Amino acid sequence: MPVLSVIVPFHNVEKYIGPCLDSVSAQTLKDLEVICVDDGSDDGGPAVVRSRQEDDSRIVLIRQDNQGVGCARNVGVRRARGRYLAFVDGDDTVPPDAFARLVSSLEASGSDLACGNVMRLHRNLLIRSWAHREAFAKPIKGTHITRHPLLIRDRMLWNKVYRRSFWDGLGLSFPERMYEDQPVAMAAHVGARSVDVLARIVYHWRQRDEPGASITQRRLEPGNLRDRLLSVLETADLFACRAPRLKPDFDRETMDIDMSVAVEAVAALGESADPGLIDLIVRYLDGVSREAWLSVPFAHRLQVHLLHGRRLAELADVHARARDGRLRPRVSPAGFLRRRWYGRHPGLPGHLSDVSAELELSARLVDLGWRDGVLAGAGRVGVGGFDVSALRRARVRVWLAERGTGETVQLSDEESAPAWESVEEEDGTRLPQHVFPFAFAFDPAMLSPAQLARRGHWDLRLQLRGQGLRLDGKVGGPRWLPPPIPAPRRRSGVWLVPVRRPKGAWGLRLRTAEAIIGACRMDGGDLVFSGEMSDVGDGEPVLRLRRRSDGEEMYFPVTLAGREFHARVPLAGIDESVGDESLWEVVIDQGRALRPLVRARQCAVATVADRRFLVDRGEDGCLLLAER
Repeated sequence: MPVLSVIVPFHNVEKYIGPCLDSVSAQTLKDLEVICVDDGSDDGGPAVVRSRQEDDSRIVLIRQDNQGVGCARNVGVRRARGRYLAFVDGDDTVPPDAFARLVSSLEASGSDLACGNVMRLHRNLLIRSWAHREAFAKPIKGTHITRHPLLIRDRMLWNKVYRRSFWDGLGLSFPERMYEDQPVAMAAHVGARSVDVLARIVYHWRQRDEPGASITQRRLEPGNLRDRLLSVLETADLFACRAPRLKPDFDRETMDIDMSVAVEAVAALGESADPGLIDLIVRYLDGVSREAWLSVPFAHRLQVHLLHGRRLAELADVHARARDGRLRPRVSPAGFLRRRWYGRHPGLPGHLSDVSAELELSARLVDLGWRDGVLAGAGRVGVGGFDVSALRRARVRVWLAERGTGETVQLSDEESAPAWESVEEEDGTRLPQHVFPFAFAFDPAMLSPAQLARRGHWDLRLQLRGQGLRLDGKVGGPRWLPPPIPAPRRRSGVWLVPVRRPKGAWGLRLRTAEAIIGACRMDGGDLVFSGEMSDVGDGEPVLRLRRRSDGEEMYFPVTLAGREFHARVPLAGIDESVGDESLWEVVIDQGRALRPLVRARQCAVATVADRRFLVDRGEDGCLLLAER
């Protein structure tokens, strides 16, 4: 009897099943069997499995007509002989020590199941899975979903090892439909005596490029949505009956994720949507508490409420307006001792209209530059996607706040009236927004000698207040849109560097510099820059680009002429972006890393070989290359 049975259902994944099985065969836990269940593939996947069988006698192949992954998993479980069970999808991979860590945890703790952290695998890049990040932030032995409610997000089968006696004792089996893993994973969490949570990565969940290749990519199809809703209802019933204290947590997640899919799918179908599909949605929503309704944003709440009321034509209209940024509901206050703010829309009743917890600043700069030695800026601040005309007038205060010390430098405090403006978005569209204009000026003489000496990070912050409303936040804006980042200025031997963080928040970095980039330009498809180093050292420097997301590095030559250096980076040769955006830090490697200060103004966006680059300045004033 093997220690572990690994069940691998697969269907038409010829491209991926080989790497999947290679990762399982390479496990440091050797005492295992691998049960591959071919669910009616019509590609070369079964042949790939047979070729792997020749090299690894632990691999077993079972073939069946296409009956769905749930049926395939059940077939695999019936064939399994191990003391423990694990599941791997045929297009994913497993880190080498994953099963050894999970099994050894169960052997030591006596828990019924062990689960671990997950990375998304896109091409060859691994990215943290947002669904698992918080639940698996730290290891916990012998816990339970009732004591660690974040495990409600742990709805997948494959990042776990189950004790086989526990599996059989609970009578677990998979429904024969899509989204079959959620009710089983949640039933296991609820039914376990104790659960081990591992912070280490135990699974690589592939994000596939082919259109329509995965269940998730086909989420808007009516049949897909039906199966999703059936799993939601089954899981909701499980929590209502066996863990009622967790039902509100489950509903908050479901309202956010699953009902978003339902809204998008039904809005596209309009009044032609299958009434049976709507019945499933209404049946689930009938059991959702007011607190769970209020946990989702106003615009989404409104659309789900219209769906709940079967008002499908109105839903289609509101969904289109929200998608295009044209849904701008008015907000108004109510109450004296405990003032609350409410969104106003005829489609949503008052008891579901409270948006007090949702109101947050959206402040962005439209102009920033040095004028007569003073850094002058202007911008606009709104309150999310709402019409705030009920405020009529408000005060806007702007200041710099130093991280760590909390010291501040006040820049402005003025009254402002809201106005509608057409605001450019990163995709080139312009949307109407209700905003309060503001302006400020920063004189470097405002900084004390002690503040200059600390060489700290300062964030640009803003407060909007009026009629009982007081909101604080950072001043940001899309990094790929104007204004460009102004050049740094020097005071008392310290560089004052205007900077913008990766998510767009503006600030000021005080620093010294051993290397300075004085000129930066595009030459055809190459980024060319030059500057000066205070100490060239003995070795030959090289230019090192490091991708923030995964640490991938690329190297380019640096030419020296005395203390001057020159470098050229062919942008077409940069590794392609993975995900929405890749950020490359530019460092001069001279035996030690020099982070050159960019003294030149920010370069424009460049398009090279159909790839879009932004030559930017990072949080510490160094050169940052972004691709989107």
